[in-house]
This record gives sequence, C-alpha cells and structure tokens, in this order.
Amino acid sequence: MLAEARAIDRAAQRYPDVEIALAPPYPFIGPVRDAVTAIGVGGQDCHTEAKGAHTGDVSAAMLADIGADFAILGHSERRRDHGETDALVRAKAEAALAAGLSVIVCVGETLAERDAGQAEAVVSRQVDGSLPTGEGSAVAAGRLAVAYEPVWAIGTGRVAAGEDVIAMHAAVQARLVAAFGDDAARVRILYGGSVNGENAAGLLGAEGVGGALVGGASLTADAFLPIVAAASQAAA
Repeated sequence: MLAEARAIDRAAQRYPDVEIALAPPYPFIGPVRDAVTAIGVGGQDCHTEAKGAHTGDVSAAMLADIGADFAILGHSERRRDHGETDALVRAKAEAALAAGLSVIVCVGETLAERDAGQAEAVVSRQVDGSLPTGEGSAVAAGRLAVAYEPVWAIGTGRVAAGEDVIAMHAAVQARLVAAFGDDAARVRILYGGSVNGENAAGLLGAEGVGGALVGGASLTADAFLPIVAAASQAAA
C-alpha cells in the first residue's frame, strides 16, 4: 500500500490542477501521511463523540491528530453493514467538521429503489437528513462535499448512464441550494461507482460532476492515475 501511495504522490506533482486524496484503512493513515507530500489523506469513517468509552471506534479528533485531512461518512457499506442512519451520518459529519476535518458525505439508491422510480426521492431524503446543520462557515470554506454513489454500481462494474448521473447530481444540487443558499456552489458533488480509467473522462465531463469517489481503482497507481489524468483534462 505504501509503495502505491508513493507512486500516486509522485505522479500527483504532474497534475497540480487536480485535488487528489487517498483514504486508507485506519492502521495505514499515519504511514501513508508520512509517505506522501502532494496528496491529501483521510479516514473512511469516524465516531460522533470526541472522547469517551467507545472501544474500537476512532474519533474525528484522533484522525486529525494523526494527520488526516478529511473523513468519508455515510458510505453505502456503512449504511448497509452497520445500520447507519441519516441522523448518525449527520452527527459524524458535524463531529468531523468540529475537529477541523473536511467531510465527504455519501448518498445513493439501491437498484430496487431505482427500478421503483424512487431514486431521486431517496437521494434527496438522504442529502436532507445527512448534511451537517449550522455549519455555514465550513461550507463557505469548501470543507464539505457530497458523493453520489448508486449502490448498485459500487464494485459491480456497472456505471450509471450519463443522463442519470446528470439528473441525480442536479437533484443533489437542488437540495444543497435549499440548505445553504448561495454557498451551495462551494459544495463539490462527486460521482462514485465503478469509476475507472476507461469511463472517467465521460463521467467527469458530465454536467454537475465535480470529481470522483474512486473505489477499487484507487488500490494501485496503474489503475488510479488514468482517472487523475482524465480529471486533469476535464478541468482544462
């Protein structure tokens, strides 16, 4: 993992117009932070409380102390495997922002919800329930992002159609405007779900897409760097 992180970090220097970050499992955050200089490093989750008896959990303050820049919260696997609710995701986001971290809040519908025509309603409800409240300064500072990741596309090789991606990002944007007004423009909306070097250019070039939350393709530099190159082209 450290060798791949170093390779991505070296390559990042060729793409100064792209913001690049890795979110390794907890045990690797410190070593990765020490190994890189040009990219961000974050955690895959955090606890709602800054301190207390919560065996096995990691607080946002701990992440910040070890050198993390951000936390990914509400990933579909956390929601599914750990029963995380929108309210819990919101509490985690507020804790992370309070600790000085940036936050990526994940939302997305299942295949059954999409087939039932409920995709936009489900995602809009998740955005409304998961976004931190009373965090205007953090939003204005660009420390909040939302990642739309259709659950049925994560790790499956399936990718949402371009028109669906555009529609869902527009729905997310509408909820952000309702929550934050003009500052909503500061909230980046990412797409996640089987992003790879072959489809990255099309996804990143879609209207409303401000970046990618990359899963399996981020595990090796060879798979990840073509996505970075596509992001650089989209930003040009």
